[in-house]
Amino acid sequence: MTKFMDVHSGFVGVTAGQLKEAHERDLAIEADEGVHFERAWLDPESGRVFCLASGPSREAVLRIHERAGHPTSEIYELAVEVA
Repeated sequence: MTKFMDVHSGFVGVTAGQLKEAHERDLAIEADEGVHFERAWLDPESGRVFCLASGPSREAVLRIHERAGHPTSEIYELAVEVA
């Protein structure tokens, strides 16, 4: 499975609880596309949310986010990883 990082804008003032709710909407339907959302991070000042996912394609990640109500066009394939 390929890993992806996506970035959402417009989440200024969102709380940790609201982020968790949005993340859970992804988790509830992720299997439909063979995607797994591993983690999400929030920068409440900039309103940006970052999601780490694994899945078969960028398009599959996008479709789940769209269905969950928070689409983004900013999805990056993480092809190189170092530890």
